Amino acid sequence: MIHGKTILIVDDEPRTREGIRKTLEGWSAGRNEIRTAASGVEAAEWLKVQSVDLLITDVRMPEFSGLSLVEAVQDYPSKPVVLIMSGHADFQYAQQAIKLGVVDYLLKPIEKEQLIQTVEKALELGEQQRRIQTMQKLVDPKLLDARERGDQRLNPQISEAIAYVEAHLGEPVTMREIAELLHLNSSYFSVLFKEQMGINFSEYLTRKRVQRAKELLVQTALPISEIAEQVGYQTDKYFIKVFKSLEAISPSKYRHSITAQENK
Repeated sequence: MIHGKTILIVDDEPRTREGIRKTLEGWSAGRNEIRTAASGVEAAEWLKVQSVDLLITDVRMPEFSGLSLVEAVQDYPSKPVVLIMSGHADFQYAQQAIKLGVVDYLLKPIEKEQLIQTVEKALELGEQQRRIQTMQKLVDPKLLDARERGDQRLNPQISEAIAYVEAHLGEPVTMREIAELLHLNSSYFSVLFKEQMGINFSEYLTRKRVQRAKELLVQTALPISEIAEQVGYQTDKYFIKVFKSLEAISPSKYRHSITAQENK
């Protein structure tokens, strides 16, 4: 079971709402927080200031329907995984729910075992989505663009230069050193690299080093000084300066922000 998650149950029928709450509290045994709301309006207001991992909502509610609630949370900073409940097998509602990214559609009355299995699957899906989002945050868009350009028409010598950078990120690599290795004039290599990759060699090398540093910050507990060394910087002071110039945040704050999001 995934622990430490917040689940919000939204239903205007007290018996259904409390029945689901009791079932999930028994299953959770205090390991997750189970909250309830008696209307879509109440839930929408609550979700503006609180984040939840899983939203379980009835479709048909007065004033503010379940689908309206799901639409509203699309614009919130932290989007929960959503399960929809309904007393009717309404194909139109199901279609709309799928378009809004709802992961399952439960028909009332809901059997306890089915509810628990569906909730467990939804929470696991939420974990997978969170991991994907974390990985996306690690990716440098400029490096991604450069790689896509390179994949289309990469000169063998530039391909060799990229492989060399990858293998020697922790060393004081220079453009002159790589140009000599490839038996090219430095100026010609510089022009060729920019033409093929869309950014100049110096920026590419810096971004690769910071990219690798971000991975180490998230995936290891290594101190900043050791990470700086592993990505080719002789002093952590200069590494921090370069990192902040690209990410607008220090390496330690970056690590803290990603870790905090993962632990939500």
